[in-house]
Amino acid sequence: QVQLVESGGGVVQAGDSLRLSCAASGRSFSSYAMGWFRQAPGKEREFVSAISSTGAGAGYADSGKGRFTISRDNAKNTVYLQMNSLKPEDTAVYYCAAARMLFSYISSSSSYNYWGQGTQVTVSS
Repeated sequence: QVQLVESGGGVVQAGDSLRLSCAASGRSFSSYAMGWFRQAPGKEREFVSAISSTGAGAGYADSGKGRFTISRDNAKNTVYLQMNSLKPEDTAVYYCAAARMLFSYISSSSSYNYWGQGTQVTVSS
């Protein structure tokens, strides 16, 4: 069982930065690929970024390439999402998720076993 708690969301202006954190419980954090997803009002949940269990591999949705950076600290059981140059269209609830997967990562939400409760990010123009 893995419990995930996100933090770091807030209200910012376009062009600002935020760093989201996701703290995981349990001793096997380093065995999980981690992902970030988001859901805007009236829209389906969408993939943002994911990172492999070791942190050696990571992927991004086109919407975040060049602006978002995912990282993880397995000693702290935490995954991060650094978001720069935020845009109003980045406004959403951001969720972190864990997938039992070694040495790889995946963008499909159905592959993730555990989810956090989400943190709200609001970007004003």
